[in-house]
Amino acid sequence: MQKHGILLIVCTFLILASCTKSSVGPSLEDILSANPKLQVVLDKFQDDPLKHRAAVFLIENLPFHYSYEGEALNDYLKLFELHGKGTMYPDKVLDSIKRACGPFHMDRLEAKSDIYIDPAYLIKNIEWAFKVWREQPWGKNVSFDDFCEFILPYRVGDERLEPWRERIYNKYNPLLDGIRELPEAEDPKYVSQVLMDSLHKAPVYFTELFSFGPHYGPKVVDWRSGSCVNFTDLQLYVFRALGLPCSEEIMLMRGNKNVPHYWNAAFDKDGNSYRCSILDPTSELNSPDNYWDPKGKVYRRTFSVNRGMILAMGKKPEERHPSFRYPCFRDVTAIYAGSKNRTLTIGPENFYSPLKKGEPVYLCSASFMDWAPIGWCLYDKQLGAVFEDVEGQVIFRLGTYENGSICPQSDPFLLDRESGEVRFFPSGGREVEVTLLHKYELYFEPFVRRMVDGVFEGSNDPHFNRKDTLFIIKEFPERLWNVAQVNSARSYRYVRYYGPKDSYCNISEAAFYASAADSVPLKGKIIGTPGCNGLDGSHEYTNVFDGDPYTSFDYARPTGGWSGLDLGAPQRIEKIVFTPRNRDNFIRTDDEYELFYYNNGEWTSAGRVRPHSDSLLYKVPEGALLYLKDHTRGKDERIFEYKNGKQQFW
Repeated sequence: MQKHGILLIVCTFLILASCTKSSVGPSLEDILSANPKLQVVLDKFQDDPLKHRAAVFLIENLPFHYSYEGEALNDYLKLFELHGKGTMYPDKVLDSIKRACGPFHMDRLEAKSDIYIDPAYLIKNIEWAFKVWREQPWGKNVSFDDFCEFILPYRVGDERLEPWRERIYNKYNPLLDGIRELPEAEDPKYVSQVLMDSLHKAPVYFTELFSFGPHYGPKVVDWRSGSCVNFTDLQLYVFRALGLPCSEEIMLMRGNKNVPHYWNAAFDKDGNSYRCSILDPTSELNSPDNYWDPKGKVYRRTFSVNRGMILAMGKKPEERHPSFRYPCFRDVTAIYAGSKNRTLTIGPENFYSPLKKGEPVYLCSASFMDWAPIGWCLYDKQLGAVFEDVEGQVIFRLGTYENGSICPQSDPFLLDRESGEVRFFPSGGREVEVTLLHKYELYFEPFVRRMVDGVFEGSNDPHFNRKDTLFIIKEFPERLWNVAQVNSARSYRYVRYYGPKDSYCNISEAAFYASAADSVPLKGKIIGTPGCNGLDGSHEYTNVFDGDPYTSFDYARPTGGWSGLDLGAPQRIEKIVFTPRNRDNFIRTDDEYELFYYNNGEWTSAGRVRPHSDSLLYKVPEGALLYLKDHTRGKDERIFEYKNGKQQFW
């Protein structure tokens, strides 16, 4: 998506190139020359200085914004609408829409520059933004600059433009009637908390499966479906419609994942910001430095382009990486890092080769096997690269932008969050044996943690009114097939897995064995609590005994679910083998895997294998940075190292 937008902005600048004199983009006069109809907007507000300034602010930044339009967009939006009904799992939604509408391709959409925006649309947006700013009691404590960046904008991303302010205002403004007359209502933070409490009560339908298209616009307020960027949009629409300043906060690349990340910030009467997200477990507005996620760098989205950053880089647009070519954001890492904010210095001796003085050096974070820029500085021959405002607990690498891609300039290194120390990953070294159980961080497998405190039980009562505990899961499972030894001299006709509180009884497989030496599990009639999420019958309790570790039980209620067997007659139980519900990131039998280790500036293969169990054995240089690729299926993979007999993902 970004490459389409950058190309459009470049083309827009080429149109204006004959008249622009600025190194950071076209002037107001240039824009009005390209689209004289915009003069209507300025004329409309010539007698209201603040509205006129707001109109100038928007028009001056039009070249940096655009929409995607086309019939195919309607098909794309159907994904979110259907998923927002809460009746189908995301993969089923995707299959359904694909069958009905065909596959979606961005190439079927047309990018349209905001330079050609309808003046009437812009005028109405300005009128409504000023209406709520001036009528609400907290408006007096929102500065004009914050108003322009965080209330006034008519769009939140690259969505197709449509009216939204009045409709959303009418829907949500009554929620604040009970507090509007309170003295506390003069503080936007107080009102923001009340609004967040309300927004947090409604259900959310989260999925990252549809993150291959543009923002889908104000319908997100109704459908409440999508990924973190969509729920960030939702909050922006609602807050701004009510005159509450709200920003989008961005990690250009997460410190521990292969994708960007988005959330919101609300503001108090003094302009201080507070982290919040509809996707958080609670609705509380939090201090930014309480955010635990490894961040590296954090930016705040603005409507205006960061002209200061462009001038400081001192390069032509085509010589800057696309992420920093037309940056509509400002660096807010310092307020998120708090006391752990660092100045990161990488000396010239750590570069592969000397650079020219003043050459932009990019601080890069891992994305799969590549490296994505998240920050920059200018090279200094004495000091090397000095990056201000960086948070650690992230593996970085330095690079330059050459011929349309990042050219690596250093080995990968870890910035320790607590100490600020830098640790480079070595090349070479003695070989050590590593045992690999998964290709992705289990933290992002939320289902495995739902098994902690789950219990396997035996009984001779079909209702389990009297039962014995066979095994309690005390730690989350770290592999596909997990073995539990049972110490019980009794025999049981009925056995089951009972999920812990708030787990939806998530489990993929369970097998009970009469002897610890047996390889064939006991058979019986499947029993359990019927009903599953999704209402399509695809995640029922019967899946637990179908022999497939990639189907699972997802009980319709958070607590009280179980799945088990009626063995027909009492049987001794000496062993249980179980598989957590999972996203297919454990080692899969007969898939083709390839382990890479970082060596002398590049990824080196340690060989391809097809495992016959749920683990892989390799020999690699000690302390190397590693990456396990599944050539057969899937995409969730992440850099890691092997420490103390376990995989540690970064």
